Amino acid sequence: MASSDLEEGVHEIPSAETAYTDAPHTVKRSGEEDKCAEKDAHSLFSGSAHSAMEVKGTEIEIPYAEHEILPIAVPRLKRRGLFGQLTLLAEVENPKTYLRKTKWFITFIVALAGSTAPMGSSILFPSLSQISKEMGATTTVVNLNISLYMLTMLIVMRMLSGGASASVQAVGAGTIADLWDPHERGRAMSIFYLGPLCGPLLAPIVGGALAERWRWRSTMWFLAVYGGVIVIFIFLALPETLANRKERDEDEQAPVERQLSRISSRQVVHLTARWLRVLKMILLDPLKIVLYLRYPPVLLTVYYASITFGSLYVLNVSVEHTFGTSPYNFSTVIVGCLYIPNSVGYIVASTFCGRWLDKIMQREARKAGRYDEHGKLIYRPEDRMRENAWLGAFLYPAALIWYGWTADKGVFWFAPMAANFFFGVGSMLIFSMATTMLTEFMPKKSSAGVALNNFMRNIFSCIGSLVTAPVIDAIGNGWLFTILGLVAFASSSVILAMRVFGPRWRKSMDALSH
Repeated sequence: MASSDLEEGVHEIPSAETAYTDAPHTVKRSGEEDKCAEKDAHSLFSGSAHSAMEVKGTEIEIPYAEHEILPIAVPRLKRRGLFGQLTLLAEVENPKTYLRKTKWFITFIVALAGSTAPMGSSILFPSLSQISKEMGATTTVVNLNISLYMLTMLIVMRMLSGGASASVQAVGAGTIADLWDPHERGRAMSIFYLGPLCGPLLAPIVGGALAERWRWRSTMWFLAVYGGVIVIFIFLALPETLANRKERDEDEQAPVERQLSRISSRQVVHLTARWLRVLKMILLDPLKIVLYLRYPPVLLTVYYASITFGSLYVLNVSVEHTFGTSPYNFSTVIVGCLYIPNSVGYIVASTFCGRWLDKIMQREARKAGRYDEHGKLIYRPEDRMRENAWLGAFLYPAALIWYGWTADKGVFWFAPMAANFFFGVGSMLIFSMATTMLTEFMPKKSSAGVALNNFMRNIFSCIGSLVTAPVIDAIGNGWLFTILGLVAFASSSVILAMRVFGPRWRKSMDALSH
């Protein structure tokens, strides 16, 4: 793909439909623009996008099939992002016009990058006993390392590692929302969530094998190499996906800046104010996302996802604490392999349930007769909380209780691992539903919604990781997971509340869209 082809092919066209609808699009252009646009489309993404068009005079008919709208490349010098000018995959004016294979490629990169943070926090799980003996610390203190890492509060290098990798989780779901229309977003979000969710479940397997062969420090080398590979993918093949916004009017600011530059005292005040704004942006502005909790649908969705995510980390710590000691006494490698059932559950749920979720949305919209003046379906975020939500709300709490008592009584390992599989299926249903709903409740602030979700759920998982080992020692796995399962069952009342009050609450969210 020649870079000159991309940089020359920028035209002003109406943006693609971004509401919760689908329909054919007709774009009017001049004859000269037709040739340029056709050239751009072919050089940017040759294949089905070009063949799906019918050119008639000055009118281009773009059929419905797979959103085949002409992708208009942004000139290389005008691309956004720190290294946007170096990406091999061109930024386009409307990210929804990417070909489906390109969307899935970007989704794959974001999912892969999203696995780095949870993988970093979970890769030490099988090595906790090694670290405890080598450092002369209790298991609780070692667990504190994992907990504080998730909040980026331990030591400088772990803080930088956690902060850098967590950025993908904050903006990853926003990238998915930028690329995919709502009726396809459920499946795409499920694929994206395979990264953040399989990270903490596959990491112990890798970490266990590495620790068994080269001790626990080798896991840090693995993370460094893995992160380096992800950086290369992001650097070369992840363009900016946020739709272009109007640039600020710099002409009006120029006279003010020139006036300030002539007066030293005012210039000092100006520079001081600018640095204060920078400090405010770094230290205070990130905490503004907490204010979104005043909206009931955001509060309930984040709470339910956080309870589920906290349960995941309680389960992860319990697996190492229980199966690495009597009566099981499994080796570090075997303990790492015990996290496979959860991963399989996530993969099964992601493969089948994302598409199921999209079909549920379409079914509910048709059942309610929600069509706009063009006869296109109108989707609502609360449509995602139907039988899929109730299935997840039953499966994962029941699996927690099942695991707790079978592990507590020393039952053959297959029984608690089967429970972990169903926990993976049920919790994946909740995670995918909650994250997708947040991007739709806050369509223009989807990254803020997902960042808030990550912030709250990491607090829950931090507390869970910290208290699990001493609680198991005090009351055992059975009662711990019974209490946790009952709390999870009670929390499923969120689904009922969203169905009853969702339409009313959604109106209060309109302010976030403006």
